[in-house]
Amino acid sequence: MSYAIAAPPTVEPMVRAEQVHKRYGAVEVLKGIDLEVRTGQVFCLVGPSGSGKSTFLRCINHLERINAGRLYVGGEPVGYREDGGRLHELRAREVAERRRDIGMVFQRFNLFPHRTALENIIEAPTRVRKVPKARAREQAMELLNRVGLGDKAGCYPAQLSGGQQQRVAIARALAMEPKLMLFDEPTSALDPELVGEVLDVMRRLAEEGMTMVVVTHEMAFAREVGDALVFMDGGVVVESGHPRDVLTAPRHERTRAFLAKVL
Repeated sequence: MSYAIAAPPTVEPMVRAEQVHKRYGAVEVLKGIDLEVRTGQVFCLVGPSGSGKSTFLRCINHLERINAGRLYVGGEPVGYREDGGRLHELRAREVAERRRDIGMVFQRFNLFPHRTALENIIEAPTRVRKVPKARAREQAMELLNRVGLGDKAGCYPAQLSGGQQQRVAIARALAMEPKLMLFDEPTSALDPELVGEVLDVMRRLAEEGMTMVVVTHEMAFAREVGDALVFMDGGVVVESGHPRDVLTAPRHERTRAFLAKVL
């Protein structure tokens, strides 16, 4: 008697990039990016300014349209539907619906200055997801407590420190219950003494299993929390691997030169 051995199920990566290109006029910013981010992974992107890290991050949620290649989130092409091997761009409303599953935290906090911390957080759930206001307020308070700001619900952005504003921005992104969080140098605009409080929130998210793609210059965070690290330069992936391996024993000369300046 013979038995068929079932193949192990394949797990679709949360993010998959295949030869992703992006250009602005004659300037090619991304020159064929190939990478995968697994579900539950903390994926760090490092490299010098102008290497394409932030551009790639913005492509993941279709804030920037790619010019060539394929980019998928959760198995779905970003900003497009695939039909017979061809891509057809989605309408703006359809793009916005898919973007609900992707939270993004920017360098600048982008909070509404005329709304309190609580009001900033409930804005998207009530308007986009049509969550009843009472439930949205309850969830917002849970999120503020989660980021250590339960006592700041009634404060306006101008009454908060930069680190507190960034934590509110993280809570606001989490309010949409995303399956993926993107962080674009979330501590770069902060005074040094405020960096730790934001990184602590991100560490807790990682411990809870949130899938995260993080553009960062915080190498200690990448080493301690990251599951994978990519070093980019000139719009290409120069080197990738486990953060400890790349940061302690880089294989590529360009990576070594960069790390010599930042570590």
